[in-house]
Amino acid sequence: MAAPHAVDGVERSSSETGLILSDSSTGDVKRPQFGTRFLTDPRQVFQHNAWDNVEWTEDQEAAAKKKVSENSQPLPPEKQEEYDSRANEYWNGFYTIHENRFFKDRHWLFTEFPELAPQCSLNHESRPEGSGTDDGQQDSQVSLDQEQSREVADGDFPGSSATYRILEVGCGVGNTVFPILKTNNDPGLFVYCCDFSGTAVELVKINPEYDPGRCFAFVHDLSDVEANYPVPDGTLDVIVLIFVLSALHPNKMQASISRLARLLKPGGVMLLRDYGRYDMAQLRFKKGRCLSENFYVRGDGTRVYFFTQDELHELFTEAGLEKVQNLVDRRLQVNRGKQLTMYRVWIQCKYRKALVQPPETQD
Repeated sequence: MAAPHAVDGVERSSSETGLILSDSSTGDVKRPQFGTRFLTDPRQVFQHNAWDNVEWTEDQEAAAKKKVSENSQPLPPEKQEEYDSRANEYWNGFYTIHENRFFKDRHWLFTEFPELAPQCSLNHESRPEGSGTDDGQQDSQVSLDQEQSREVADGDFPGSSATYRILEVGCGVGNTVFPILKTNNDPGLFVYCCDFSGTAVELVKINPEYDPGRCFAFVHDLSDVEANYPVPDGTLDVIVLIFVLSALHPNKMQASISRLARLLKPGGVMLLRDYGRYDMAQLRFKKGRCLSENFYVRGDGTRVYFFTQDELHELFTEAGLEKVQNLVDRRLQVNRGKQLTMYRVWIQCKYRKALVQPPETQD
């Protein structure tokens, strides 16, 4: 499924409180972590292009809820079915029009998701509270897991000899994949990327930076849980979902996340950034665009859902993953030329597969 297009070019990332978003550190970080520019004097709002962690007033939140409620009359079932059955057509149409001109590289990737940067080891991240595993036991388990992973990976598949594997789902035209390949020179790295749109995947493959020796792009429908991935279960270190889960029908989200979780190694992580409830994009939808509660169709036929933290937490934990991070990013973006303010709401998550799997989930 392709990444929705309404956010790129304006998306940024910060913590909810200004704290560091990740327990990991990559050492040499060129771009500072977001979450450091706060609006303390409303009269200064147009002094900068964006402000971090903006608190909403009760009136703002009430107005947002009212706006959503007013525009929440669902379209007839036959129209909803049409948008679902023709989803591939709509995304291909989008990329045919925009090709690779619309999206920009996501320069915040490596500060917010250091798991994608060089010399990163997921196994040294802080564990969730109550994991009950000391460092010695963890190192021993990691060695065992890595050995088991190598045994599984002995098959003939792209990247089978890699020691660190990343999959991006909903890769679009490569705005995450190519920065990873350019920045992470780890010789053991292999990156997989897939998209619902064959047009998008073809644009990735013809990009001069596409290296078949380090990357494998393929067409895949995330919501089709019976479709095979080009890697065995239990072989991925990182799975990336950036503004992609929201494009699925809500009824298909749980099965899709659970299927992805099976691809992770023990200790592997799933990284997500997506739309939060009452984001500006949600409030801009007019009547006649609602498919179901908090789920909408854009003018080009592509769809988008707006999440709460609790909804995402339930999806990941139901898939057997442990929370590392689940944060709301509330950002006030400013158009200084037009003297306009825009309130964005995004959610950023990291959920990890336990190093030791419960007996019922082990093979």
